[in-house]
Amino acid sequence: MTELLLYSLLFVGTHLGIAGTPVRGFIVGKIGEGFYLVVYAVISLVTISWMADAYKVAPYVETWGQVYALQPVVLVLMVLAFFLVVVGLTTPSPTLVGAEALLDKENPVRGILRITRHPFLMGVTLWALTHLVVNGDLAGLILFGLMTVLCVVGAFSIDQKRRAKLGDKWTDFAAQTSVIPFGAIVQKRNRLAIGELGWWRILLALVGFLAMLMFHSRLFGVSPVAAI
Repeated sequence: MTELLLYSLLFVGTHLGIAGTPVRGFIVGKIGEGFYLVVYAVISLVTISWMADAYKVAPYVETWGQVYALQPVVLVLMVLAFFLVVVGLTTPSPTLVGAEALLDKENPVRGILRITRHPFLMGVTLWALTHLVVNGDLAGLILFGLMTVLCVVGAFSIDQKRRAKLGDKWTDFAAQTSVIPFGAIVQKRNRLAIGELGWWRILLALVGFLAMLMFHSRLFGVSPVAAI
């Protein structure tokens, strides 16, 4: 459990302590943007693999206990999480590093950005929160709790940096979008346009979700449909 906590804090710390602070600019100034991104990606992959391995061998220390009754709800939420992650990763967005020029387009708010301007982070947040609740153990609280904090803080950190750098361009973009999925649509600041999402992206997300159902037991030792 100690290793899980240490690796989780290391993973979160490298993100919030470097990427979300002026430290990033200092490092980029020394080694360049391209090399920084390569090194940062390697560090992220290594630390997340350490974290995953530590979680697999962590003992089950019950907090509120496994909530099997929520498994049907979790499956529905996982479909949405896969949708946000996959469609978000495959859709150009001004929230991504080096993609700020997309705000100069006539209509930068399209597709998944109408639903949330941080689809990947919100998808991971949804994944983490549902696993935290349904697992009901200390290891899950550490891993999924810290992942939730990382994603939520990361989203607002990106907003803050973009606002400071881009000014009115970002203000206009943020006014038409939301962090919380469907928030801008519910508030009538935007509308849902399914045709803009790209059917191949939706299909890819569905395939990813079905693959998770098939291999979840083999990879993680737990069936996501055991109690249904």
